[in-house]
Amino acid sequence: MTSTVHLEIVGLLNKHNFQIAKSIAEVKYLEAEQLYLEFEHVMLECDWHDYLSNKKKELKGEVWQYSGCLMSFGNERKLSSWAEKEWKFSFHQPQALYKALAEEYYTSNLRSTGNTFVYMDIESRGEAFGRLLFELFSDVCPKTCKNFKTLCSGEAGLSKSNLELSYKGSIFHRVLPNGWLQGGGNKKGIGGESIYGPTFEGTEFNFVVSHNKRGILGMVNQGAHSNSSQFYITLQPTSWMVHKYVAFGQLVEGTEVLKRLEAVPTYNEVPKQDCKIAACGVFEP
Repeated sequence: MTSTVHLEIVGLLNKHNFQIAKSIAEVKYLEAEQLYLEFEHVMLECDWHDYLSNKKKELKGEVWQYSGCLMSFGNERKLSSWAEKEWKFSFHQPQALYKALAEEYYTSNLRSTGNTFVYMDIESRGEAFGRLLFELFSDVCPKTCKNFKTLCSGEAGLSKSNLELSYKGSIFHRVLPNGWLQGGGNKKGIGGESIYGPTFEGTEFNFVVSHNKRGILGMVNQGAHSNSSQFYITLQPTSWMVHKYVAFGQLVEGTEVLKRLEAVPTYNEVPKQDCKIAACGVFEP
């Protein structure tokens, strides 16, 4: 009696490599009764890097050198070779097809969350660092998310004190490696106002979103109901923040950008070079 094969495909949902592996597995799953297929771990960039880091620690050995965008275990080429050897199965389709499928799968996944996505394009000394893409949990923190989204889009214009209500042109003014990044003040990194006034009352002081990983997005405050425009991004799990600050989103793409920001030289936690939000806005999947 043929033993059951458990095939688990794990990877970045917006990469064509994952779509190739997924297609190979699905075709064989339809043909074979002895194949158990699992797609439990289909991820965006930041979650994939966390998963890969944890797997490297768990499996060690050669996995330490692995840097691909899917794991089956092995990449899509190894899966294809294995399928051909074990099942006499060959699979040849143009890569352009899978790139289109990956883009469609990515868009569908973002839309299915029902959440808002915003981006920030970062630069320093005229050099583009890249893009940070955030998911905002509007269902649990609607007022805070609206404030952050509007400051990204800049659609609120000027405050009553004639301050531009936009993150564009502002800087990350505080960096604590293995701690957090802080930004969202004015162009000198101080002050800042919310779209509701200088500060707004945090009716969502509910701590639903956990500070359990790198890339959590939250509002800086000076106590309850003192949120304005300044925000932080965690660089590791920060459980001590849980009952002091409200997290309302997470980084989903931009792992290398975050690393570059964390590595900027500082003096007394202040970057020695301006790290500026060159552009920002609402991301439409």
